[in-house]
Amino acid sequence: MRAVVQRVSRAQVGVAGETVGKIGCGLLILLGVGTGDGLKECVWLADRVAKLRIFPDDAGKMNLDLRAIGGSALVVSQFTLYGDCTGGRRPGFTGAARPEVARPLVDQFVEELVALGVPVQTGMFGADMQVELVNDGPVTLVMDTPAPKGGSETKQGEKAKP
Repeated sequence: MRAVVQRVSRAQVGVAGETVGKIGCGLLILLGVGTGDGLKECVWLADRVAKLRIFPDDAGKMNLDLRAIGGSALVVSQFTLYGDCTGGRRPGFTGAARPEVARPLVDQFVEELVALGVPVQTGMFGADMQVELVNDGPVTLVMDTPAPKGGSETKQGEKAKP
C-alpha cells in the first residue's frame, strides 16, 4: 500500500458539488492499494499513520501524533498513486489493485484507524472527487508498506534479476 500523508489545518473532499468528508486539524491521507497488498499491509500502514509523530509539541518540535493533538484523518482512495510514468507519456496503472480488491482494503484501513482511536472521514471510492486542503507546514510524506520477503523487488525501483 502507498499513502501520501499531508498534515493539514483543514481538508475536505466533494463529489458532484457535495461535501462527503471534511476535517479540521489532522491528516489528509491519499491511499493507494497495489497488486499483492492484503490485510497485513493494511494493518501495518494504519498503525504507522496513526502513530506518526509529525505535529509540533510545545517546543515546536515534530513530536506528537494525530491522537495526541485530538486530530482527525480524511482518507481518500487514489489508485493513481501506482501510476507508472517510465514507459511513455501516458501512465500505466497495472501496479494498482483491481477495485474489487482495493475497496475492501481501503475500508479496512479506515476501520484500523478508527480502532486505534482516530476519528475518520472518507471520500467516495471510485468517484470523481475534488479534494481541497490547507497543508500545514507544509508537511507531506510518502509512505510505502514494506515489500513482501522473497518478492521481486530489491532496492527501491530496481527489479530483481531472474
